[in-house]
Parts: sequence; C-alpha cells; structure tokens
Amino acid sequence: MIYDNSITKKLGITYPIIQAGMAGGITTPELVASVAETGALGTLGAGYLTPEKTKEAIQKIKQLTHKPFAVNLFIPEHPTFSDKKIKQANQLLAPIRRDLNMEEQIQLPEMNKDLFEQQIEVLIEEKVPVCSFTFGLPPKKIVRRLKSEGITLIGTATTVNEALANEEQGLDMVVMQGSEAGGHRGTFLGNFQSAMIGTMALVPQAKDLVNIPIIAAGGIMDGRGVLAALILGAEAVQMGTAFVTTKESGAHPLYKLAIRESTEEATTVTKAFSGKPARGIRNTFIQSLENREHHLPNYPIQNMLTQEIRKEAAKRNRPEYLALWSGQHPRSSTDKQAEDLIQSILSQIEDLMGNLGL
Repeated sequence: MIYDNSITKKLGITYPIIQAGMAGGITTPELVASVAETGALGTLGAGYLTPEKTKEAIQKIKQLTHKPFAVNLFIPEHPTFSDKKIKQANQLLAPIRRDLNMEEQIQLPEMNKDLFEQQIEVLIEEKVPVCSFTFGLPPKKIVRRLKSEGITLIGTATTVNEALANEEQGLDMVVMQGSEAGGHRGTFLGNFQSAMIGTMALVPQAKDLVNIPIIAAGGIMDGRGVLAALILGAEAVQMGTAFVTTKESGAHPLYKLAIRESTEEATTVTKAFSGKPARGIRNTFIQSLENREHHLPNYPIQNMLTQEIRKEAAKRNRPEYLALWSGQHPRSSTDKQAEDLIQSILSQIEDLMGNLGL
C-alpha cells in the first residue's frame, strides 16, 4: 500500500498526513485530537505557549484521544537589538495603534530565555510521542535525551543542506518546506532568499541525497498534492493552510474567511509582523510597512512589539491588522471538519490512483 512506509510505521499512524504545528492558537487540542483520531498526525503548535499552557494543552489532547500526536517547538533565537530599532518600530506602528485606540509606544516585554528547555521537560514529563522543531536544530544533548525517552524527532529544512544538517544532528525525519508554504519558514542556514525553493523542486533533490525519511510541505491542499509529493519521494506530507479553515481550528473567523476568499495572487512574503520572513495574505498592516522593513528589529523582537496589535485587531474584528498567514494554494481551502477534510483527501487519492492505473 502507498501509505505503508517507514514514516507511518515510525509515527504509528495510518495515513501519511501531518497537520502542521501552527503556533498562535490555531492548533487547538480539539483540532489535534480530531486529526489523530482519523489516523493522521495532529500537531500542537507550542511555539508561543508558556510551559504551563503547553502542559495544559497536551493533557487536554490526551483526554480527547489515545492516538499518537506531536508537539512543535521553536528553536530559540536571541538576536541583539538597539533602542534605536525599538524606537523606529514603535514610530512606524504608532498610526496602527492609534487607529485601534491603543497606546502609541510600548516597552519590550521580557523574554523567557529558558522557555525551550522548560518545554522540553514538559514533553518528557507528559510522554509526548513525537516532537518537531523549526527555526534551527535542537542541541545534540537534547536530541539524545529525547530519543532516550522514546520520542520521535522531526526537523525542518528549506534546502538540501539544511536537511543534511538535520540528519547529521540525529533527527529521525525531516520536513522539506517549499517556498509555497504559509507563515514562517524554517530557514536556518544561509540567506532566506536563496532558500525560496518550490516544493516540487526541493523534495526530489532531498530524496536523492538525504538518508532519513522526507516529509513534503508547502502548497499541499488536497489529494493531488499528497499523491504528487509521494511520487516525488516523500513518505508523508505536512499540511498547514488546509487545516487553518477547518471547524476545529482556533483561527479567527475573519482569518478563515480571508483564506477561503483568497487566490494564489494574494499572498506575499513579509517581515512586518514578526521580523522574520513569512508568507501571508497582503493587507493594510503589511502595506503600511512595505519598504520600511529594514527599520524593524529581527524576530522575535518585532513579533513581541506587534503582539498586542494583533490581539486588539482580533477583538475588534479588524482583519486588516491581523497576520493572515497562508500558503500559495488557498483556492482549495474549505470549512469542513478536520475528519471530513482528511477523508476527502483520501478519497481523491484513491480516485487518482484508479485513473492512473496505480
């Protein structure tokens, strides 16, 4: 069977579909558990959660399903920044804050520099079966410790060299994230622009040189994309945007609507919201900071400065100031239950294979 491979066996899942670990409240315990119950792999996006909230969400998922699931963590980044950059960013954000009746200047919130290590402890304590990483590589001592606890590790790469680095670091499998992907991409070696490689070009090149199993991501929304990725050499796919608009997703209703009404021409890559390049639907916020992104501090500083703006915009139903992360294939988005979405993908694959005589 096309679904019977090293990834499905290692993860203990029936179908080679992974719901991406999107941070920021999209991956509710209900979404993760629903995906898991279908035989795919649900993922909790814990990148912005405190250790306490991470533990609480994991425990809720375990109440809803006994099937395997994953937790996605961000490799920490601690960039240097100047007061001048913070001042410039606040000045650029002031008109938006005024429009939302917010304070025009804010102090930079404190960062928990121990967050990553604390989350690792939670995963071990809660016996999470799968952990995935993005924005870099976990230290080898953490890789060894998690593996000693029986936790399967998934890395993220946007180039073949990054995939090879994941393999060298000891991760069990790697997501090859094409440039079509929505939200932040996991580039960590070299220039971001040089890593803007499409999924169909990236996956077979990685397959030829990387020994650990490959998961394809970026622009995959339906059975056609899943089957194409498997034919190209991936053993599973990771899908993000497709699950943002599902019933169980925690995304704001206007965010879901924006994706469903969007087209392939509507997205752009921007650093405006977070200081790190990310693909999202162009809106007023992005346009207001175009050609000024060089004045903004790097991730996660800019992300912290815009956090309250995004929260207030959500409260006031102002999508023009929301981060509307989306991949390049929004036309196939639906508002189905996660289970129905997965079943429709599987049915489409079955029909395609029949038509192709496979």
